[in-house]
Amino acid sequence: MKAIAVNRTGEAGRPHLDGSDNDTIHLRTDVAEPSLEEHPDGRGVLVKILQVGTCGTDREINRGEYGQAPPGNEFLVLGHECFGEVLEVGPKVKDFKPGDLVTATVRRPGTGVLDRMFFHDMTHDDVYFERGINLLHGFFCERIVEHESFLIKMPGHLKEIGVLSEPMSVVQKGIRLAYFMQQARFPDFHPRKALVTGAGAIGQLAALALRLRRVEVVVSARTPGPHRKAELLDHIGARYVATEGANMAEVLESEGPFDIIFESSGSSRVAIAEAPFLLAKNGVCIWSSISGGDGKCEVRTDEINQAAVLGNQLFFGTVNAHLIDFERGVRDFEHAMEHFTGWLPQLLTNKIDLSQATDRDAPREIIKPDRDGVKAYVNLV
Repeated sequence: MKAIAVNRTGEAGRPHLDGSDNDTIHLRTDVAEPSLEEHPDGRGVLVKILQVGTCGTDREINRGEYGQAPPGNEFLVLGHECFGEVLEVGPKVKDFKPGDLVTATVRRPGTGVLDRMFFHDMTHDDVYFERGINLLHGFFCERIVEHESFLIKMPGHLKEIGVLSEPMSVVQKGIRLAYFMQQARFPDFHPRKALVTGAGAIGQLAALALRLRRVEVVVSARTPGPHRKAELLDHIGARYVATEGANMAEVLESEGPFDIIFESSGSSRVAIAEAPFLLAKNGVCIWSSISGGDGKCEVRTDEINQAAVLGNQLFFGTVNAHLIDFERGVRDFEHAMEHFTGWLPQLLTNKIDLSQATDRDAPREIIKPDRDGVKAYVNLV
C-alpha cells in the first residue's frame, strides 16, 4: 500500500538527536494493508482515505524534532487530519456502514486512569499515542482500519470540507473548556469581545466558532492586508489587525480588553509576553500554540502576576481533542454553511494531488510552508 512516511532509525524508533533524521519524508509502496482482524472485538472499520490535511506538525516531525515510530518499525507514517469513506465493517460494528463518510480522532488511550475513562486527550501519562505523531502510524496512506469508537460520521453535504474536522476539533475543545470553567466561576459569563492571535487555519476556525456564538472578534497577525486571510475574516464579521512585528499589546491597546483570547500565533512571545496585557478582568486566555526552538524575550512578570490574581484571570493550554469536540465541530460546520455560505471551502487553499505519484521524493511538497495560503491538504487516491 502507498503511504507517506518519515524515517525513524534511531534507538527505539526515535529521531536522531544529531539531526540525521532531518528531511526524510518520502513515498513508500511497501506498507502492509490493514485488516479488520486488528480489532478482535469485531468493531473494526476499514476506511479509504480521501484527503489528509497537513500542517506545521508534519514539518516538525520531518525535521526530527519529535515523533517516534511504532515499535518494530523504522518509519512513521505521517498524517493526523483525515477524511475518508467506509469500505467495510466488522461483524459487531453498530454505528457505521459502507459508504459512510468519516473522520477520526488522533490520540489513543494509554494505561492511565483518564485513558481508561475515555478521556485520553487529557492523559496523565508522559507517553502518549497519537496517529501520525507518536508511536502510531498516521493517515497519509490509502486505507486504514480504525476502531469504531474513534470515528465520527460526517454528513454528505460536508464532504467538501471534511478534512477541516481535526483543526476544528482543537478549536472546539479550547472554547468548550473556556466556557465550562468560566461559567463555573461566573454564572453570568457572557463574553462580548474576543481576540484571536494568528490568522492561519486554527485562527480562522476559532474566529468562526466565536462569531457563531455572537462574540465580537478581532484577529491579529503580522502581515498587513489586504490579502486572502483578512478578506476571509471580513466575510464572517471579524476584524483583522496587522501588528507588522510590533508589540501586539501596544497595537491593540485601544481594541481591548478582551473577555476571551484564543492564542494560535505560534509565537511564545505573543502568548506569554503580550497577550496577557490585553485580557479583561475575569477573562480567559486559551493557549493553543506550540512554540519550538529556544526563543527568549523580556517579560513583565510582576504586572502579569498582579493582573491575573487581582483580576481573577484564567490561563490554560489545550492540545488534541475529545470525540465530543469533533461532534461539536460538525454542528458548527453545519451552522456555518447556513450563516456564511461558501466560506468554509475557501479555507482549503492548497490542494496537493499525489494520487498518481510514484517518485519517492514527491511528498516533499507537503512540507513547503505556504504563508499566503490557509490550509493545505493532500489527495492520495
